[in-house]
Amino acid sequence: MFALIMRRLGIGIITILAVSIIFFLMLKVLPGDAAQIKLGQEATEANIAALRAKLGLDQPIPIQYWNWLTSFLSGDLGVSLASDGVPITTLMADRYEYTLYVTLLTAAIGVPISLALGILAAMYPGTLYDRILTFVSVTLVAAPEFFVATILVIIFARTLGVSDAVVVGSIEGMSILELLEHFQLVVAALCFVIASQLIRMSRAAVLNVMSSPYIEMAILKGVSRGRIILRHALFNAIGPIVNVVALNLAYLVSGVVVLEVFFAYSGLATLMVQGVQTRDFILVQGLGMIFCAVYVVLMLIADVASIVSNPRLRHPK
Repeated sequence: MFALIMRRLGIGIITILAVSIIFFLMLKVLPGDAAQIKLGQEATEANIAALRAKLGLDQPIPIQYWNWLTSFLSGDLGVSLASDGVPITTLMADRYEYTLYVTLLTAAIGVPISLALGILAAMYPGTLYDRILTFVSVTLVAAPEFFVATILVIIFARTLGVSDAVVVGSIEGMSILELLEHFQLVVAALCFVIASQLIRMSRAAVLNVMSSPYIEMAILKGVSRGRIILRHALFNAIGPIVNVVALNLAYLVSGVVVLEVFFAYSGLATLMVQGVQTRDFILVQGLGMIFCAVYVVLMLIADVASIVSNPRLRHPK
């Protein structure tokens, strides 16, 4: 098991390095560079050359990549080109709490409920409950995020008046309940989005294991279906379920641009979009690597959870 975990860790490190190279080279291919963007079109060649030397852009590309990578690993993400030299860590400090709290609240509420609903659907396949849940989950998969958010705003903000359509105000010093009230519509919309995948995946994974010979033997012995699923089938079905959970959590960190704009709260995803719009290459590189690291770490955790929970992976022989 230790060898499998170390192999997964090595693959994760190689993935991050490969993504860092792709990020760096793709941004180098774009027309213009950081010095030209910062000084503008009317800057003289001498000023541009001086700034290029200051930023290290006059060095060979391999040296530039190495300097950038070592700075990133040491925690120095550089300074923003579009914000008059403000450190990127300072820009993130004003944004990361929104992304972090929304992600944690959505995961704490949406993931357990979705998995429970999917497992219940696997307990009673073909019943009216299963068909309704399948229909709702497929509908949510087809529904765009902004559509779900719009429906929630119409019902809870416009009609019932129990919530605000725009998330405004500082969240400093808020308790968990206050944070949940502050982000209630955002969390509700994201719960619906991730539930559409988690319900279907958990149901399919459990039903796939239920066709195994050892499950059929347990059924012939008269073991109840609920006990079979919870005590025997679920652990062998945990692998694909954990992977889907990890992918959805990574999506909550980096892929909720539409909902951040819709509810007007500023997270890391909108900061990334602003960096692309202003051609702030250094900001885009830093945030891109952070999002990549989040994906890799979550997938590594999912792989380790799959190995630990499944005896066939712990003892492949």
